[in-house]
Amino acid sequence: MSERIIRKREIVDDPWQVLRLAAGESVETVVLPAGPVLLPLAVWLARRDEVLRRHEQPGVWLDSDEGPEALADDCGRFAVIGINFPKFTDGRGYSSARLLRERYHYAGEIRAIGDVLQDQLFLMQRCGIDAYAVRADKDIEQALAGLRAFSENYQGAADQPLPLFRRRQAEHAA
Repeated sequence: MSERIIRKREIVDDPWQVLRLAAGESVETVVLPAGPVLLPLAVWLARRDEVLRRHEQPGVWLDSDEGPEALADDCGRFAVIGINFPKFTDGRGYSSARLLRERYHYAGEIRAIGDVLQDQLFLMQRCGIDAYAVRADKDIEQALAGLRAFSENYQGAADQPLPLFRRRQAEHAA
């Protein structure tokens, strides 16, 4: 069963499933599901060759204490990189997203998973996150509206590298 997520400012059905290890499972023994799956970083690192035989373009997710440097050599292989926000007060995922976009030049989908709330989406977008698995107990339509709360940004960021004054200078020069 697919869930609905926000991807590139639209609500879409999502075929990807997030693999989380249950109690008693290990990275070596967990059964890899068929179809599109976001694997925990530890599973990817331990079973990379097996995953590549099974999935043409795998997905992976990082927990908040895992940095994107572990994916530096493999970024181009992933269709989706998830970033887990275990609670809304944990902001380490914002840095991971920005590093993926700016340092590792990852151009695929970066998805926020976990405790993802409407108030965070706009700032997540500024850091390069372009898909959001909003908590199941929250209204996804209302969350989407939150992404449209601001029409302009003063500062440059991962989603708009030029600050507003540079964009205006370019408009006047044209």
